[in-house]
Amino acid sequence: MGNSGGSLTTRSTGELQQLMRAAGFTGIDDTEALAEGWQVTDFADAGRRSLANLVQRTGTPAVMVSFLDSDVGFIEAATPDGSSWEGLLNRDMAESYEIPLEHFPIEPAMAGALTWAEAAGLTPDEEAIRQTLTGSALFAEELSSALLVALGIPGAT
Repeated sequence: MGNSGGSLTTRSTGELQQLMRAAGFTGIDDTEALAEGWQVTDFADAGRRSLANLVQRTGTPAVMVSFLDSDVGFIEAATPDGSSWEGLLNRDMAESYEIPLEHFPIEPAMAGALTWAEAAGLTPDEEAIRQTLTGSALFAEELSSALLVALGIPGAT
């Protein structure tokens, strides 16, 4: 059985785990520092508004990927100005779970990802973002890591 938790990536000057708990995240694991203040933290569960609450508390953009048994990743991202986007990782596997792909169109996710990266002050790689949103991998976490790199998050590998 694979990972069914999630991963949150944001830039925070405060104690990220405390901020995440206050925003409604549970089962928070260790935080990995990337570069330029960016951090990645794994979690077990998040409430429906946890991401929006966290972005409001930190005042910085954040991207969250929730995993379904390491097979599928559900992307949610938000910025302090209230804009957000969502996407899906590992679409082929999502079909095997009968997840309706039409609920996760690629072009709006692409546009949202590029806008999000710009709001975060990053330099995204448009083609690499498209590859993560349309590609497949044995584990959705691989695509999630590739998405962070494609968004231009400093220190992501």
